[in-house]
Amino acid sequence: MANWRSVDFYHKIGSNAEMTIERISKGKKGEDAAAAFLVKDGYKIVERNFRCPLGEIDIVAVDKGVLVFVEVKTRSSNKFGLPEEAVNRRKQHQMTKSAQFYLSRKKLFNSPARFDVVAVILSGEKEEVRVIRNAFEVS
Repeated sequence: MANWRSVDFYHKIGSNAEMTIERISKGKKGEDAAAAFLVKDGYKIVERNFRCPLGEIDIVAVDKGVLVFVEVKTRSSNKFGLPEEAVNRRKQHQMTKSAQFYLSRKKLFNSPARFDVVAVILSGEKEEVRVIRNAFEVS
């Protein structure tokens, strides 16, 4: 009996690892699609995946002289809601703190800044990208 439990346990670990790898891969594809879309729309990408003790910012860009902190949310469908709906108050607060850290670290104290969300739907070979400018205010 113990052998069966061990097999089931390892099978579950393997499945979770595969799901995590698949999720990371989808997230990377979504971020790449978002960055390409932003560049076509006139944004200049300054940095990707900025990490600090307070969190991560997917994309830092400049749009018409405004520093933009971008959160990318990728889904394979709208089955469980729109991607942008996942940027809840907790995520907004974390982004705000990370952005303040970024501004301080780069000594950009008086720079105009905003928060955008890029929603990406990857369904097979089809990709849909939407930008929500000024998605939220500093919280």
